[in-house]
Amino acid sequence: MSLSIHLPTMLEERLAHYCRAHDITEDEAIQIALQQFLSETPGLTPYALGVEGFGADQTHCGDIARNSRQLLRDRFRDPATRSCGGSGYETS
Repeated sequence: MSLSIHLPTMLEERLAHYCRAHDITEDEAIQIALQQFLSETPGLTPYALGVEGFGADQTHCGDIARNSRQLLRDRFRDPATRSCGGSGYETS
């Protein structure tokens, strides 16, 4: 199969340099690159990439929606009340 593509000047120069350095033709280099590109297994999903970091910031405990007002007060008033021990309604 014959295929014609237009390469940006910089890419064309890089291809020519690579081919001279590895003593192969441009056709061979492009075939190798396409074979490698098309044989790669699909990458991980965005979820799979970030799953280890989800919930890593455990600055809360209990029901956040129900306790949000108190959790915010505790967070910004006194560093000593930031622990997740007890009911989540620590007072100073």
